Amino acid sequence: MMPSLNLAARIERWPIAGGFTISRGAKTEAVVIVAEVSRQGPNGEAIIGRGECVPYARYEETPEGTLAAILSLQDVFRGGLDRQALQTRMRPGAARNALDCALWDVEAKVANKRIWDLLGQAAPRPLTTAYTISLGTPESMAEATAKAAHRPLLKIKLGGDGDEARITAVRKAAPGAELIVDANEAWTDRNLERYLAACAAAGVTMVEQPLIAGQDQALARIKRPVSVCADESVHDRASLQGLRERYDAINIKLDKTGGLTEALAMAEAARTLGFDLMVGCMVATSLAMAPAMMIAQGARVVDLDGPLLLAKDRDNGLRYEGSTVYLPDAGLWG
Repeated sequence: MMPSLNLAARIERWPIAGGFTISRGAKTEAVVIVAEVSRQGPNGEAIIGRGECVPYARYEETPEGTLAAILSLQDVFRGGLDRQALQTRMRPGAARNALDCALWDVEAKVANKRIWDLLGQAAPRPLTTAYTISLGTPESMAEATAKAAHRPLLKIKLGGDGDEARITAVRKAAPGAELIVDANEAWTDRNLERYLAACAAAGVTMVEQPLIAGQDQALARIKRPVSVCADESVHDRASLQGLRERYDAINIKLDKTGGLTEALAMAEAARTLGFDLMVGCMVATSLAMAPAMMIAQGARVVDLDGPLLLAKDRDNGLRYEGSTVYLPDAGLWG
């Protein structure tokens, strides 16, 4: 019989250092939902597991709606609910992510094990994460890039008109860094080949989601001079099969998959289909990054810089030394 679980959740707001701009707009704070799942321990103590998610308007998610979706399951959790049942109870998305990761966390605490022991994996090794340069004018992006040029991997946000000048300016400002770019669906069939060629000329190694999801058939008709990674076009395992002719890699984000449980299965399925893996994030605290560290161990590209973009991270956050990120402390998650 599944143990009774108490469920609580709240909205938190974390200021961003400066600002964060992509092709769809700008923001100055990260709005996250924290779910807490608790059960009684062997000595009557409360054992609490936490998970964090970021509702994304691109997928018609709002903080208020996501919070309500989580709290609507309070009675279900009191009756006992495991991770596998959660997969069928909720659709993939931010709400399920927070709950799934909270269940993993409480499971690890009850077993008095670290998450990688539960998974039968070796302890996570430190990883090199990308660092994001927000969309702006070529001049402002070059200035921001110059300040981050010592980092080995930079992710450059692009936005359509003027992208050739942007990527040229960025490359000049960071001649030694590996560059990946993220267009966030801002390119079109008309400029796709020209912008990919500009990226190839600048030595870019990967381009994320150049075309609108569902309107990306042109990627199958052209010769791609740079590896192209699906982000908005891919969510869970069900979305993989139709992408094989258009993309070389997929970006796994737990807010899309609906948590670590589906992300683990999705990573395995993607490798079987021949995709390279990228593991990404939204702008959020270390609590959202920690579960993704379990997926990132086998990824071609790791993009878990969310806390680096905040004015302040939460207590017991992940340790970052430059662009190197280390395994989560048990006081944070897992």
